[in-house]
Amino acid sequence: RANQLRGRWSKKQEPAQVNRDSAGLRRFDLRLLSIAILAGLIGTCSTPPSTLDQVLELGELRVVTRNSPTAYFVGENGPTGPEYDLVRSFADELGVALVIETVDTVAEITPHLASGKAHMAAAGLSITESRLEYLDFGHPYNSVDMHLIYKLGTGKPREVAEILGRPIEVAASSSHSDMMRTLAASYPELEWSENADDEVADLLKKVALGEVDFTIADSTEFGIQRHFYPDLRVALDLKIEDPIAWAFRKGDDQSLLERADEFIISSGRGGLLAQVNDRYFGHTEKFDYVGTRAFIRHFETRLPRYRQMFEEAGEAWGVDWRLLAALGYQESHWRSHAVSPTGVRGIMMLTQATADYLDIEDRMDPASSIFGGARFFARQTERIPDSVDDPDRTWFAMAAYNVGFNHIKDARQIVEWQGGNPDKWVDLSKALPLLAQQRWYTRVPYGYARGWEPVLYVNNIRADYNIIRWLTENEEQPEEEKAESESDLVAALGEEIL
Repeated sequence: RANQLRGRWSKKQEPAQVNRDSAGLRRFDLRLLSIAILAGLIGTCSTPPSTLDQVLELGELRVVTRNSPTAYFVGENGPTGPEYDLVRSFADELGVALVIETVDTVAEITPHLASGKAHMAAAGLSITESRLEYLDFGHPYNSVDMHLIYKLGTGKPREVAEILGRPIEVAASSSHSDMMRTLAASYPELEWSENADDEVADLLKKVALGEVDFTIADSTEFGIQRHFYPDLRVALDLKIEDPIAWAFRKGDDQSLLERADEFIISSGRGGLLAQVNDRYFGHTEKFDYVGTRAFIRHFETRLPRYRQMFEEAGEAWGVDWRLLAALGYQESHWRSHAVSPTGVRGIMMLTQATADYLDIEDRMDPASSIFGGARFFARQTERIPDSVDDPDRTWFAMAAYNVGFNHIKDARQIVEWQGGNPDKWVDLSKALPLLAQQRWYTRVPYGYARGWEPVLYVNNIRADYNIIRWLTENEEQPEEEKAESESDLVAALGEEIL
């Protein structure tokens, strides 16, 4: 190509100008040749920027997700959720702003992403054959079990053949609808309906109300919702360890996907994935069916006597009153004259030493106990190091309320010895039980503690707190909507609970 370019230029010159013995002309010739080659390279080798480069140039990572407790939601302190925490950390690593775009149902995610409105989807999506036609998936960062759900008392099927002819409803364009089609290949008589308007939480409510016999839910979703509908049960495990991953538009280059994979793998090794899972799903691992029914009953019969006290104490000490109420329930089941074998007493189960510290004369007095407990909890929160962020800070303070702040300090030391992060509850909750083992408690300043108790204590409060939030979330709605919601709750849980 260089010779051709040189030839074309030379043919345009007058014979007198082409002098191969002239050094000046040779240098001029070479300069033009270099310019021509460079121009050719620029004209023929330029390529559009990669997806990752586009994100970096734009300064934004656009992510589509869905409103769900297992993905993304707006809490009291702003955006939150397991998917939000992960993708926010990814955007921070890229050094770009995070732009969240939400859709109402899982059925809307694939077309939204395929249209190019977002760079990726972070919505708790499992990898299915139907989605692989339109999407590329990254490295899995979690897995779920796929359950067939029914209501206690309606007849538990022991195999798929026993659900034939019974009403089944699943979310449209989901992995659950794909599962139904897979089952139908072996059971041609199988019939079901697909709902494009409701999420899994809505379908679980329908099962609890008896409107349909079955639906399908992932283990993470069911683990949260079963606290609200304690009559729901797992009939069959349809799939075990279904992988969950971020999704990207098919046809795009792999640059953003590959960078996301690097982030997910490093997050698994560094403990971020474990921390996120514990933060949002740790309290769901143990479910007490009888205890949940009793809690909902006591919410209606016992809490009203003390609710205003919890609200006023929470406002006075900067603590969510619902959290204080959950803590009080864990301590005494909202009984003002509760007494333990160790001598702690009252709604907030204060020791005599704590009562003396708080200048409380009568631990059995509900107002004194609740305000004292709120003050003592706020004090524990203040003692937690500033390096501990919420919500871990709250869990640390709860554990300190139960076992004492000095044992929290000892457990943090154990975490450091083990190479963990002493500012994360997921690591501290593993170290606390070690305070009951001689090889560990002999090495720390404050010695032995029944360290497994504060871990169970915190998990129970977290579960009860979520139930209270759910039971009170509609209180500011218009009266007609509130009445309808209360009616739904009665129908869902059964009149005998209330």
